[in-house]
Amino acid sequence: MVITAKQEALVVSSWNEMKDDAPAFALKFFLRLFEIIPSAAKRFSFLRDSTLPLEKNPKLKAHAMSVFVMTCEAATQLRKTGRVNLGANTSVPHLASVHFKAGVADVHFEVLKFALLETIKEAVPYMWSEELKEAWSESYDHLVAAIKSEM
Repeated sequence: MVITAKQEALVVSSWNEMKDDAPAFALKFFLRLFEIIPSAAKRFSFLRDSTLPLEKNPKLKAHAMSVFVMTCEAATQLRKTGRVNLGANTSVPHLASVHFKAGVADVHFEVLKFALLETIKEAVPYMWSEELKEAWSESYDHLVAAIKSEM
């Protein structure tokens, strides 16, 4: 299933509402993941040897922001091309390789999706609806499907 124009518009408009505080929301998104699955932090090479608290780790902040942006951009890419294109900075095969080597399993992707949706709900409560939830879910699911297909 390709994302609809309405779903793309919902993702983009909610993203535009979150942009000013996106770094904070992105960090909350990953901190929520680590609340649910504390051991997930060990899957990130840049966190293994860090002595910084998670909420102060600049590499985690950057990574969280990148995942947030990729998920949002996946909606636009799906509408334009019918598939997820990640651009020049990274590739689906590279992401698949990293996730495979880290031992990321289906449950991790599902918990991350839950954390993403809860974060968006908190970020834009006045926009939150079943339609918005479905739009972000579709975008995320397509991104994950692209990664898993290469794993």
